[in-house]
Amino acid sequence: MSTQDQHPLIFLMGPTGAGKSAVAMALAAQLPIDIVSVDSAQVYRGLDIGTAKPSLAERALVPHWLLDLLDPSQAYSAAKFRVDAQVAIEAIRAKGRIPLLVGGTMLYARALVGGLDDLPSANPALRAQLEAEAQADGWPAMHARLADLDPVTAARLSPTDSQRIQRALEVVMLTGTPLSTLQGRPKGSDQGATDQRATDQPAHFVSLEPQDRSWLHQRLETRFKNMVAAGLLEEVRALRARGDLHTDLPSIRSVGYRQVWAHLDGDGDLQAMHDRAVAATRQLAKRQLTWLRSNAQRTIVPCDAAQATSLAVAALREAIG
Repeated sequence: MSTQDQHPLIFLMGPTGAGKSAVAMALAAQLPIDIVSVDSAQVYRGLDIGTAKPSLAERALVPHWLLDLLDPSQAYSAAKFRVDAQVAIEAIRAKGRIPLLVGGTMLYARALVGGLDDLPSANPALRAQLEAEAQADGWPAMHARLADLDPVTAARLSPTDSQRIQRALEVVMLTGTPLSTLQGRPKGSDQGATDQRATDQPAHFVSLEPQDRSWLHQRLETRFKNMVAAGLLEEVRALRARGDLHTDLPSIRSVGYRQVWAHLDGDGDLQAMHDRAVAATRQLAKRQLTWLRSNAQRTIVPCDAAQATSLAVAALREAIG
């Protein structure tokens, strides 16, 4: 991104199910915007229903970026998002249009605005070794091992969070330094890390947040029921039928997908699947709201207000100027 281009980055953020897509489409009817997805699951092809991915009709009306980038067997990262988002933003502005960053993957938003911590790249050989050890001992045992090496990181991770436990072990074993320590260093402090420094562009966040948490809980429950009715189980069956996907992949670990996958593996009936998926989605929304509330400069729009869409559109128009 050009260091001389001081147009603010405009974000429309909020927890899952808050109505971000409806607001973005309403704004697109008034201003020449392109939508840049800030969503770690919508980057995957074939994950459509469970990610609430914009429809082909919506994409025909408004250009969308960073959708369907990868096969579900591949991995994506905040670092890759940062690069892809910067390219998209420059391309949109070159057309004379306005980029609107829309989503709920807060790590990606932080990576774009605040830069990235200087962490080592993935090491396939070490990951395979850790995976084999986890198969033999179980992820709770690996979590206990992490607690000895990096108690700060271990304290914030579930003993079954295999992906994050593996990454934290990988980092400390590669660098000799705990992940929690590396994440506390100034970004871009190491030689060769200048491309990951914080952007020099101002950023404005419009945040959709419920006044009444129960409103969002009910909305998430209804939303998952609608996804099932729209064919979510069939979508996951098609992914399973490929034969090369599994629950350790980031794509399949996405909220909703891992619960349906477990059900298709015989773990519980439809009601149990529904309950687990809704509970996981509520937990995700809680984490998203916690992150948003750490940004005291955000503009809050109550997503459960009667005129939430028009209020959010007005806030975005003001931020765009």
